[in-house]
Amino acid sequence: MVGSGTARCGEGGWSSGAAPDEVHGSAEESKMSRIAVLGTGEVGRTLARGLRGLGHSVCLGSRSGKAVEGWDGEAATFAEALDGAEFAVLCVKGTAAEELVTTLAPRLAGVTVLDTTNPIAEAAPTEGVLAYFTGPNESMMERLQHAAPEARFVKAFNSVGAGLMVNPSFPGGTPTMFICGDDQAARRTVAEMVAALGWDVEDMGAAAAARAIEPLCVLWCIPGLRDGRWTHAFKLLRP
Repeated sequence: MVGSGTARCGEGGWSSGAAPDEVHGSAEESKMSRIAVLGTGEVGRTLARGLRGLGHSVCLGSRSGKAVEGWDGEAATFAEALDGAEFAVLCVKGTAAEELVTTLAPRLAGVTVLDTTNPIAEAAPTEGVLAYFTGPNESMMERLQHAAPEARFVKAFNSVGAGLMVNPSFPGGTPTMFICGDDQAARRTVAEMVAALGWDVEDMGAAAAARAIEPLCVLWCIPGLRDGRWTHAFKLLRP
């Protein structure tokens, strides 16, 4: 991660720092449910506020379970946040994600997990290009799925800054969020959630597609790390 004041992408990443405004959709349009947001950084707080704006009951989880600055809702430990939750959002640094998921694996059984993490190494970027600790034929999410095989992981929100995650607005139209995961029903659930937060959704299929989706964070961060430009997103164009 780079220092504050840049932009967080996933919570292995960056954020432009803007707070979410009103989100698309409403409590009537989105099924009420308890959601555990695992991670209290800018990405976690942003998505927690956005999901609460859709009418969901949201608990922000951390190792300590203490109150979180910038969040006035429920806070608990990671394990406590998952009590009664059927949906979770993983927003911790990639370097900590696998250990945390391994520890929480019994509680994650049957839970749909929206995975925002990126496998960003501790090494400094090279000419604005981040280093990853995964290889080209694996992904962070596949490692997490192996660590908690009964959870239902879906990759999303790993390739844009926190300030654009909720209700993004661009002159060129609605941006695209790429998702993937082995469980088709879980992908549908995440797709509905992401669309309610203001995105077009492109379902890329099974978890192996995370090998292509996760490097989008590297590409997204280059303009920011080189030139200080963090207010962009990807869009898939069709004929």
